[in-house]
Amino acid sequence: MKTSKRLEHALKKLYVAFHNNVLNPECCKQCAVGNILDNSDSWKHLTDNHGSPKLNYVGRVHQTLGRSFNGYTPLELLNIETTFLEACGYELPLHHKNKKPENPTDKNVLFNGLSAVVTFLCGLDNVPNVMDYTRLFEFEDEELSLNIHNIIFK
Repeated sequence: MKTSKRLEHALKKLYVAFHNNVLNPECCKQCAVGNILDNSDSWKHLTDNHGSPKLNYVGRVHQTLGRSFNGYTPLELLNIETTFLEACGYELPLHHKNKKPENPTDKNVLFNGLSAVVTFLCGLDNVPNVMDYTRLFEFEDEELSLNIHNIIFK
């Protein structure tokens, strides 16, 4: 499957962050967008509240000028983060009074967030969801429709 460079880079960064235990929804440098942007928190100046999909003045200026950060527009970045936080079980925007998961760094919670982000990123680039494993189980006339060896080892 052909993917864009931005998607490939984002997936690699998120994969490494997840497995190195540096994916943290409450940290602007270690959340989904923070990791995509090389552990930078500069993206937080695009909105007034972490977890809000609404651009502030600075964000609107960058969006209007066509600026992108590692290939993603300011609005795309905010939507990526919103997707991640919602899938992790947060009430948005992040605020100490809003509901959050009991253990936000639990691997299952983070995997749910990661899966939602990967689905969202694939949708942005109009490619099939790379985490969709259902094709592995498709059958045609009592035979596997895909050769698992070709999927995994190519």
